[in-house]
Amino acid sequence: WYHGNLTRHAAEALLLSNGCDGSYLLRDSNERIGLYSLSVRAKDSVKHFHVEYTGYSFKFGFNEFPSLKDFVKHFANQPLIGSETEGYLTKQGGLVKTWKTRWFTLHRNELKYFKDQMSPEPIRILDLTECSAVQFDYSQERVNCFCLVFPFRTFYLCAKTGVEADEWIKILRWKLSQIRKQLDQGDGTVRSRSFIFQ
Repeated sequence: WYHGNLTRHAAEALLLSNGCDGSYLLRDSNERIGLYSLSVRAKDSVKHFHVEYTGYSFKFGFNEFPSLKDFVKHFANQPLIGSETEGYLTKQGGLVKTWKTRWFTLHRNELKYFKDQMSPEPIRILDLTECSAVQFDYSQERVNCFCLVFPFRTFYLCAKTGVEADEWIKILRWKLSQIRKQLDQGDGTVRSRSFIFQ
């Protein structure tokens, strides 16, 4: 299940042609040494998650594993919710209430959105430690909508399908629950920051 320097596109082709729902493989990430990508088949698509080797443990989302054996054992016994997800969502503007499609990435405590998938810099980074709720929304006269509630603003987002909206809500709610656990335990690693680039 470890495929070394297999590319992202080759991993997708392999899992879609040979795998079933939930099949996964681990490969080297193109970003840097010590970073891996876990590619997982989810129905008719493939999702990619970051796995980081620190030199003494494997970090996946909020979890840390002392050995590769423990990491593999985790997936044999737990449903897969990774540290990141990405995709296009339609977002309502803050001042001008028009809807625009943006590329969203979720990694650790940060939800970033970009003009499109090829944009090098995000339009904004939302710090999920400041988010109080994620829920379905029926107020915008659009289907497959959900919202993220922050003290300074509520962000309204729409997915292409109800299934996609549900996936985003599930992983965002899981993120919030993990953040709250860290805060309850007095973990000082959670930092609050929100930046606007343009």
